[in-house]
Amino acid sequence: MNNIDILLRGRMCALVAVGALTLGLSGAANAVEAGPADGACPSEAELFATDNTAIITDPADPRLDTRLVRFEREVRGILRAHGARPGASTLLEGVFWSSDLQRATYERSREFDVDRVGRDGLRHIAGVIAKRYHQESVLTFRCLPRTSPETDAVRIQADGVTSTRLHDALLADPQARERLGGGSTTLDEQLILVAPLADLPLAQKFTKDLGVDWNTVEVWYGDEEFVS
Repeated sequence: MNNIDILLRGRMCALVAVGALTLGLSGAANAVEAGPADGACPSEAELFATDNTAIITDPADPRLDTRLVRFEREVRGILRAHGARPGASTLLEGVFWSSDLQRATYERSREFDVDRVGRDGLRHIAGVIAKRYHQESVLTFRCLPRTSPETDAVRIQADGVTSTRLHDALLADPQARERLGGGSTTLDEQLILVAPLADLPLAQKFTKDLGVDWNTVEVWYGDEEFVS
């Protein structure tokens, strides 16, 4: 089990009631105070993945220094082999909360922009990556209009957030760490947070607690899926 799996388990606990999720989808966006307009997605879809299979609890662990260069090259090959067009790839520093361990866990991963791919194709590619790198799940995000019936998630991107700040904010907010599970930052201090649409108000509050001006963030809507 890796940190994406920890995040998945947290999401499942948060969304166990189908009725609550349905209400969240219809009202969550309206519950968020005015802020940025819907952002223009740079790609049709994204994959968040790693080749790590260990649970790392020490932020100084040398395994977190990897740049996943070979992994990036191999995943690009998988994307091309299955008819998708790979775009940019970004190295991420993930911070996640483990309810079992009652502490933060860490993971280096990569985000891959993917074009020329549909829902089924993206799911298939994510499954291939999960099996090849022994991952219990791979996170995907398809960018969709806010009003699409398939939209069930939001992707938030904000400048000026370090992994240390993300870690401290998770520890300080029990609700956010249990329901959102965690998030990632880039090496140039950019927060990337993918959350269920039902938890958009919580994600907004958590982002603001990180010291981010909500009017400066980029918000994308779409469909998230954990593929095993």
